Amino acid sequence: MSLHLSFSPHTLQFKFDARTSRGAIKTHQVYFLKVWKPSMPGVYGLGECAPLAGLSIDFRPDLEEKLQQVVDLVNKGKVALKAGGELPEELELQEWPALRFALETALLDLQHGGKRQIFDNAFSRGEVGIPVNGLIWMGDRSFMQEQIEKKLKEGYSCLKLKIGSLDFKTELEILQSIREVAGADQLTVRVDANGAFSPQDAYKKLERLAKYELHSIEQPIKQGQLQEMAQLCAYTPVPIALDEELIGVQDAQLQAALLETVKPQYIILKPTLVGGFTASAAWIRMAEERGIGWWMTSALESNIGLNAISQFAAAHNITKPQGLGTGQLYHNNIPSPLHIVNGELWYEDEKEWEISL
Repeated sequence: MSLHLSFSPHTLQFKFDARTSRGAIKTHQVYFLKVWKPSMPGVYGLGECAPLAGLSIDFRPDLEEKLQQVVDLVNKGKVALKAGGELPEELELQEWPALRFALETALLDLQHGGKRQIFDNAFSRGEVGIPVNGLIWMGDRSFMQEQIEKKLKEGYSCLKLKIGSLDFKTELEILQSIREVAGADQLTVRVDANGAFSPQDAYKKLERLAKYELHSIEQPIKQGQLQEMAQLCAYTPVPIALDEELIGVQDAQLQAALLETVKPQYIILKPTLVGGFTASAAWIRMAEERGIGWWMTSALESNIGLNAISQFAAAHNITKPQGLGTGQLYHNNIPSPLHIVNGELWYEDEKEWEISL
């Protein structure tokens, strides 16, 4: 019996203007994909397609058209989907990483009974939590200080600060104030520049940042400047994590060449941006073969996508905090069993999903 597919849009509303060095966002348009057997419509798998403006290669005006095309191909029996199976090449999803992630998630969910259990592991069974970093959004100094105090009270042992929109001196003062409260042995601090530094001044800024004993800096300069990034990674006093640099690099040879040219200390994997679980697993394998560290991060998805990424992360040997603390960003997120306790993300198995699609 062939599977059926549908999609529905959902506009997520931020609780505040979420600022990065690329600007502020108030809403995030996502699409939920639903897959089911026609004989059992009450049992369905769900996935989330949530490309990000300014980042995703599939944040395009024809996204809904592509979603409809995929739905039509499947529902008219021209392409067959299989629960938990590989995605058919006829769907032509190479340039649509967020859609690949959504379909992979929905099919795995259906394979496991349509209960939002994407992977069976200790996390998805509610037995262990995943350490996560507390995300500190850009804003004026008082807004950032307020967030930092709140996260420390909530028991986080790792904070991640977005930098690059305030003047650099103010950002250094904020880092100084954190270190006055908690040393590097008590609190891990990551920063994310979202490519805000120029190649000319990046090294000097990294030297000044090193004073605060940072775990890492994400994407200090804009992607696509491989020689400059390689030079920085070779001499940096602060370990560098590639993030945007991985977007759109889908050929295995190009991926290997990127890692071997730049030799980053870490890579950060966002399934929405790199193309789902299969693609993320390939990056992980290549990174580990080369002694490069990695962690998973959500890309502002609702709890549908966050749940899937968290369960995928938990299927691996997690040795450092993951970037999965984004479930509290929205007024109208999907109520779910996910919750954070003392800086760890937990799946509370007794709590129900509240979904109406």
